[in-house]
Amino acid sequence: MARLFPAEVRELLKHASASERLELLSLVGEDMLREPWRPLPGPQRLAYDCMADILGYGGGAGGGKTDLAVGKGLSKHQRIQYMRVDGTELAAVYDRLEEIIGSRDGFNAQSRIWRVPAHASRGRRVQFDFGSVPNPGDERKYRGRPKDQLVIDEAGEWTEGPVRFLMGWVRTVDPRQHCQTLMCFNPPTRMECRWIIDFYAPWLDPTYPLPAMPGELRWFALMKGVDGEREVLDGRQFVFNDELVIPQSRTFIPALVGHNPFLHGTGYMAQLQALPEPLRSQMLYGDMSAGIQDDAMQVIPREWVKAAMARWKKPDRYEPMDSLGCDPARGGPDRTVIARRHGTWYDVPLLYPGLATPDGPKVAALCIMHLRDRAVIHIDVDGIGASPYDFLNEQGLQVVGLKNATSTPGQTDQSGMLLFYNLRSLMWWRMREDLDPKNNRGIALPPDQQLEFELCMPRWMLKGKSIYVEGRDDLLDPKRLGKSPDLASAYIYARMETPKLEAITALGRAAKTREYNPFDPKVLRR
Repeated sequence: MARLFPAEVRELLKHASASERLELLSLVGEDMLREPWRPLPGPQRLAYDCMADILGYGGGAGGGKTDLAVGKGLSKHQRIQYMRVDGTELAAVYDRLEEIIGSRDGFNAQSRIWRVPAHASRGRRVQFDFGSVPNPGDERKYRGRPKDQLVIDEAGEWTEGPVRFLMGWVRTVDPRQHCQTLMCFNPPTRMECRWIIDFYAPWLDPTYPLPAMPGELRWFALMKGVDGEREVLDGRQFVFNDELVIPQSRTFIPALVGHNPFLHGTGYMAQLQALPEPLRSQMLYGDMSAGIQDDAMQVIPREWVKAAMARWKKPDRYEPMDSLGCDPARGGPDRTVIARRHGTWYDVPLLYPGLATPDGPKVAALCIMHLRDRAVIHIDVDGIGASPYDFLNEQGLQVVGLKNATSTPGQTDQSGMLLFYNLRSLMWWRMREDLDPKNNRGIALPPDQQLEFELCMPRWMLKGKSIYVEGRDDLLDPKRLGKSPDLASAYIYARMETPKLEAITALGRAAKTREYNPFDPKVLRR
């Protein structure tokens, strides 16, 4: 991690006599005189030698993350793009690189490009391009810039979209040069940054079915017609849906302050131990589950969701299905999601890539296939959802079309004091009330990190006397979720308590689905 010799010592060695150099060589070895930086034994050495396409490193404070990034760049790469969210924080990286090199020769502060002098890079041409992404869309300024090493520093402060975008230009024309994305990070502290735990799930998610050892290579691939990336057996290319798929290798190597001998005896360990929780667990032990803070205006607190997921278990006998929620997609990169509710128990999600549901009848067919007990189908009819709704209605099924912007006159929160700005706000707030431990409704949600993530993302505000829950466009912001919350939406829809037609005696058994108002106070069940 540290420079093996300060620049001043290396300069003095040029003037040493032959006998003096031989004596020093016998003590430390010739390589240590030539190299300005060498990794520490242990995790840093393992990461330095790692040939994964995507490498995650860190977990706690003091593990030598910055040193690994700049040292590996100096020694093993030619064009390094070093990125942080906040550009002002790059000053510490400049200072560390100056210490290793011995000067700021080759650094252009205006362009933030550092062309490393030959003596500090074994005579190779090495260039660092420093950048930052403080605002949504800033990552596009770096479109098309090739690099054989991409460093995402403090990756636990990034959202997923900009990282994925920047990774698209990790490439080189030199067949001898290995390309790598290096993500250095401490545990995330915001819900929108939890993606990184899912990204390195085999190493960081204790519920992952096939956990991986530190430094163990795993391979992942994005496949045409399949939602999200999938872990595959190895790095061999294969053809899927008439497309050649090339998997990428990935690994994570944990590093903590205890792995850094240069910090022993400095009092740094005592400083970390004196931090208040949850910072103490995060910085000292790299605890990825500690300290993710709920937003003050978050609709559903994370602990409520976790409690509901902890209650979930597959029943020996299923209760009748009451509701099926569907968030449809028609082709493209989105997905169709189906959620099913049996009383207060929710079944596991059913996910279908957009290419599997190219039209309304295909979405409707999936709903029919999973329907049981004449359950009510609740489907989003904003945009493409109108077509499957019409098809289901024509089949004589009880289907309720949900428009997020619909008004909800007369509906209040459980205090009876607050109204709802629109149907979306009402649906999300009803799920909040169901999950509130004070109401003790026993809701059981399937354990799913992505579902937990999406349920905890929306925020709310008051508009006059009405509760307003932010919409999809707000969550599409790269600094928030960066995608549509389709998984959570399906469960929000399944939560709707529309009575089955057989139970609606007030309106008579001849009521037509399209004439039925699920918010009529005569039939609404809380």
